[in-house]
Amino acid sequence: MERSKMAEAESLETAAEHERILREIESTDTACIGPTLRSVYDGEEHGRFMEKLETRIRNHDREIEKMCNFHYQGFVDSITELLKVRGEAQKLKNQVTDTNRKLQHEGKELVIAMEELKQCRLQQRNISATVDKLMLCLPVLEMYSKLRDQMKTKRHYPALKTLEHLEHTYLPQVSHYRFCKVMVDNIPKLREEIKDVSMSDLKDFLESIRKHSDKIGETAMKQAQQQRNLDNIVLQQPRIGSKRKSKKDAYTIFDTELESTSPKSEQDSGILDVEDDEDDEEVPGAQDLVDFSPVYRCLHIYSVLGARETFENYYRKQRRKQARLVLQPPSNMHETLDGYRKYFNQIVGFFVVEDHILHTTQGLVNRAYIDELWEMALSKTIAALRTHSSYCSDPNLVLDLKNLIVLFADTLQVYGFPVNQLFDMLLEIRDQYSETLLKKWGSIFRNILDSDNYSPIPVTSEEVYKKVVGHFPFQDTELEKPFPKKFPFSEFVPKVYNQIKEFIYACLKFSEDLHLSSTEVDDMIRKSTNLLLTRTLSNSLQNVIKRKNIGLTELVQIIINTTHLEKSCKYLEEFITNITNVLPETVHTTKLYGTTTFKDARHAAEEEIYTNLNQKIDQFLQLADYDWMTGDLGNKASDYLVDLIAFLRSTFAVFTHLPGKVAQTACMSACKHLATSLMQLLLEAEVRQLTLGALQQFNLDVRECEQFARSGPVPGFQEDTLQLAFIDLRQLLDLFIQWDWSTYLADYGQPNCKYLRVNPVTALTLLEKMKDTSRKNNMFAQFRKNERDKQKLIDTVAKQLRGLISTHHS
Repeated sequence: MERSKMAEAESLETAAEHERILREIESTDTACIGPTLRSVYDGEEHGRFMEKLETRIRNHDREIEKMCNFHYQGFVDSITELLKVRGEAQKLKNQVTDTNRKLQHEGKELVIAMEELKQCRLQQRNISATVDKLMLCLPVLEMYSKLRDQMKTKRHYPALKTLEHLEHTYLPQVSHYRFCKVMVDNIPKLREEIKDVSMSDLKDFLESIRKHSDKIGETAMKQAQQQRNLDNIVLQQPRIGSKRKSKKDAYTIFDTELESTSPKSEQDSGILDVEDDEDDEEVPGAQDLVDFSPVYRCLHIYSVLGARETFENYYRKQRRKQARLVLQPPSNMHETLDGYRKYFNQIVGFFVVEDHILHTTQGLVNRAYIDELWEMALSKTIAALRTHSSYCSDPNLVLDLKNLIVLFADTLQVYGFPVNQLFDMLLEIRDQYSETLLKKWGSIFRNILDSDNYSPIPVTSEEVYKKVVGHFPFQDTELEKPFPKKFPFSEFVPKVYNQIKEFIYACLKFSEDLHLSSTEVDDMIRKSTNLLLTRTLSNSLQNVIKRKNIGLTELVQIIINTTHLEKSCKYLEEFITNITNVLPETVHTTKLYGTTTFKDARHAAEEEIYTNLNQKIDQFLQLADYDWMTGDLGNKASDYLVDLIAFLRSTFAVFTHLPGKVAQTACMSACKHLATSLMQLLLEAEVRQLTLGALQQFNLDVRECEQFARSGPVPGFQEDTLQLAFIDLRQLLDLFIQWDWSTYLADYGQPNCKYLRVNPVTALTLLEKMKDTSRKNNMFAQFRKNERDKQKLIDTVAKQLRGLISTHHS
């Protein structure tokens, strides 16, 4: 029951659904009937639906047939009228066809003209459209052409600006064209090309300034030299206005130049051609020689491209490498001044360029970077100068080097670089300069001393007199007598004096421009002059004095010369005071040691005179040829002694210009040495025996010596003072010749005894020689009573002398 109800309900629903679908088919367009039919076939009752559809079609056919039957008469009437109209229509058709044929025939040319007009209109429209499109494309092409021209002419910064406009303004308007896509694809390549080419220009610029650094530095140092000369003129003769351009003015000029050589103005990188005309008063600015536009262009380009940091790092790295190359001195730099000059020019040129870059760019280099480079340069430069200047032995070259270093320091100081260490190093070079001066003047002094004739300077005319007095401060009333006359000193005195002054001038030259106070300059000159006097001149004098072939005359003249040089030291003090304006009374002022130097030289000469005299005496004594065994009594002094006395007289006659004490000391020394040598001659071991006759001859020689001493060969001795040199010999000879042993033995040891200067040892030695002679020559005389008594007496005296000696020693 329930199943039947359910089946009935389902059939009702299906029938309702089919009814709905049929209504949709009737009311829906044919194009949209597909979904409706699909819903039928999706179900399972399409058979029943087809039956309903057939039923519905039959119903509609019946309705159509009813309607046609209702309107049939009207239809027949319409057909009849249409048949009538057909005939008329045929006539009209024939007329129209005929008219058309005529019209076609008549309008054929018009049609052709219209076709031509149509084509022209089409072409006109196409041309107009083409012109419009070209008007959009032409600016792009023009900009691209301009870009290519700018790159061809190396105007890279404008090219980059053009590229920016092309990319962001023009290309977006015509982006759908194929050539634009090609351009868009090329833009990164063009940027890289511009970047690479600008970097290439920068590399060319860096290489160019590396090669021309010395030229830039030379020009900068010329400017500094001109400015220093101008300052000196202004100091000496003040005047209104100054031609000096300040550093700020120089940069103003460079800013103007920057505008003309900036990316808008494209020039070749590197050094501008400026002829070097030494005669021109106006030296071109060091920075005027350099075209910095490649640096500015490259900097702007990299900044626009967002790679400024890369550019800065590259630039600094390359310049550091160049700095190390510039600071590497050539191995032979010390040989000539040009070597130092080129070295300094390169350093100055390097830092002039960097200083300009610092002040004309924003951040490409900074002060810390410049200071770091300068510290490195300063340390390497000072080390190189210390090394190479130590090889220099020419004081003129050292002086020129000092002036060059001062100019180098002044030039860099203008650009704001600290140069105190350079001036400190110059103080070190000053000591080396002093050493080279001392060596040079040592050679000068040697030449002067070697070429001197060691004779007083003869004066034959007023002109000669004034010439000598003009070179050496000397006044003497003796020289007021008429010509001819002589100066007491030889030519080396004024020559040495003048050379000392020249040395002082040379020292003063080095102290110029070192920013030293007058006191420091004065102290430097005095210390150097003291070294000259105490070491160089003193050694030269000592070498002359110690020469083997020097004669007494030369030694005497040296003593006279050094005496006058010693007196001239006060004039040297005044000379130094005048050129330094520092009074000698100033605290810490160094005193000249010239007086000590000349005193030491004079003392050495005096000692050499004494030694020389003694050697001459020894040479004469070597000619002594005594016959110690003679029995004859002579009546005159020995020939060698006569010649010796004559030599001493002539020698001491030369001593008239010596200070009295020196002559007296020399004379006393000679007499003492002669007496000592005669005593040694008498007592020497080789003389084993001597006779009374030989002793008598020896006594005559001693008397000749005493006579010479009494004659006063050198004035100033008190009575018998010089004879005391021979007192030992005199008392010994008197004791033996007079045979006054009783007195000697009785008074020995008393302060007023007659033979006070006779030593018992000496007396015993001489007595032994006489005793041996008596024994050997009188072998048979012992049988004679007198001879036996004499021999006993000698033995007795000898015994008593031995007793005195033993008592004295105990």
